[in-house]
Amino acid sequence: MHLIGVYDYTVILTYISLVSSLVGMVNAYQDRFSLAVCLLMLSGFCDMFDGIVARSKKDRTADEKSFGIQLDSLNDVICFGVFPAVLLYFRGVTTAIGIAALVVYVLCALIRLAFFNVMETNRQMTEDGCAKEYHGLPVTMSAVILPLFFAIGSLLPQTVSLVIYHVLPLAVGFLFVLDFRVPKIDFAKLFKERKSHKTAV
Repeated sequence: MHLIGVYDYTVILTYISLVSSLVGMVNAYQDRFSLAVCLLMLSGFCDMFDGIVARSKKDRTADEKSFGIQLDSLNDVICFGVFPAVLLYFRGVTTAIGIAALVVYVLCALIRLAFFNVMETNRQMTEDGCAKEYHGLPVTMSAVILPLFFAIGSLLPQTVSLVIYHVLPLAVGFLFVLDFRVPKIDFAKLFKERKSHKTAV
């Protein structure tokens, strides 16, 4: 019996990221909020390096590369679109305006990721390696932005933090779809440079 999909080491971090976010949503529901936020950050950490792991396999077929692009974006919709919205909901964003803001946030994340898929598929037809810049704020940044604002919000009066939590998804969602260029950090290149520097020393 043959299974559809890819199950080798090139996608393991993406699958771990998904599991982390799903478990995080359960913990948010069960009021273990700090653990849920840590799991969001773990999903973000996995996403930082999944591309490096995937590109380490030199004999990937065109279908495997395309599968990786689609899988990564579908995973990002859940981990950095739906999961942050769930966290904000359980932080008190439950008003009609708040729910609308969360819907806009997830919709913007979805639009941005669909746009990324189109751009990345077209780019890989003409060049190798990873893209040098992003269009708009990467959705993965929610794994940094949200924990930061949750930490700030815990130090503020509840009414003030609630206002911030209502505005935050609209502001971040807008940055997802705003067409400005964000330089992409090439972690693989940084590691190689650091390794060569140590060897030289």
